[in-house]
Amino acid sequence: MTTEIVIVGGGVGGTVTANRLQKELHREVSSGDVRIRLVSETPYHVYKPTFFYVPWGEAEPEDASRPLADLVDRRIDLVYDRVTHIDTSGKSLDLAENGSIPYDYLVVATGAAPDIEGTPGFGADGNGHHIYDAEAAMELRRELSAFDSGRLVFSVVEMPHVCPAVPIEFTMLADARFRQLGTRDDIDITYTYPISQLHSVDAAAEWVEPRFDDRGIETYTEFAFDTVDSDAEVIHAADGTELEYDLLVGVPGFEPSPLIAESGLGESWMEVDKHTLESDHADGVFGVGDVTNIPTSKAGSVAHYAAGTVVDRVAALARGHEPRTTFDGDAICFLEAGTDSGSHMSFTYDSEPVIRNETEFVHWAKLAYNETYWLTARGLA
Repeated sequence: MTTEIVIVGGGVGGTVTANRLQKELHREVSSGDVRIRLVSETPYHVYKPTFFYVPWGEAEPEDASRPLADLVDRRIDLVYDRVTHIDTSGKSLDLAENGSIPYDYLVVATGAAPDIEGTPGFGADGNGHHIYDAEAAMELRRELSAFDSGRLVFSVVEMPHVCPAVPIEFTMLADARFRQLGTRDDIDITYTYPISQLHSVDAAAEWVEPRFDDRGIETYTEFAFDTVDSDAEVIHAADGTELEYDLLVGVPGFEPSPLIAESGLGESWMEVDKHTLESDHADGVFGVGDVTNIPTSKAGSVAHYAAGTVVDRVAALARGHEPRTTFDGDAICFLEAGTDSGSHMSFTYDSEPVIRNETEFVHWAKLAYNETYWLTARGLA
């Protein structure tokens, strides 16, 4: 009887998991003892960090995507459809167009989506800009190309958010680009964050504070958006603070797929054991990446490392063995300093990150990784 392994989600976590499972279980797949399916709503795989560079003209939207079929091992069954319900008791998935499919082991990697309409100032009635899809990144490029004076406000509106380094990187890169263009003296840059420090990671907050000071970047912490008057271009904070802007860029709120709550896998984010990544509510169901509630950053590197743990555990179960591999919260995060230099931090659940002084080497290493990411998606790096 064939063991059915299904992965839901064609992003970083889902694609890496599928390819690595195929590599690990290639004998079982070849013999027909195991079948691996990857269910994706779209036939394209999107590497979203590319959008960070689009507003600055350093990348194009098309650089961020490849056909999923070009990245996934041909022995993996690709299903282009939307999962409407997960029946964890009957171990099956309901699909929008193709009935249902069974599973013995399920990996949920549906990610996190920006809640644009639910974030003050960033919906259809607002004029806030973000970089979390191709259209938005191009619209911001057009705004930045004409912006040569006034106040740019970069705000993290809600937490948690994906790509945790983005607020620091975008703000420092904006400063550097305006200096290169000779417009920095005519542009004020303001940065807001919703908690009592400049970043949720203590080491990042400590690292960026003197750098923002040196660059003349105004900062507001514990800044909680209440409403935004887009016509007057004023942000109203919950404590009564008013902040005027000429260009508003920021990080909106993020949320998981409603599939998680509807299928009983968590009240909001998918609730998993932080070491085994197995669902707290269903046997044989695992979570990878931003969709989970594990206590670490929602970063691509976390999905990458977590995929390795899930692959080892699912492969062991498929072979009738006791899983041994655990996840320790491994994460690595690059930090662009905006001056052709960068730093990085790595940490686990039990180790605090340390950030070293930025170097040109790290800057180029990050750019090189962005170019070779497609090898990671294929499970080759």
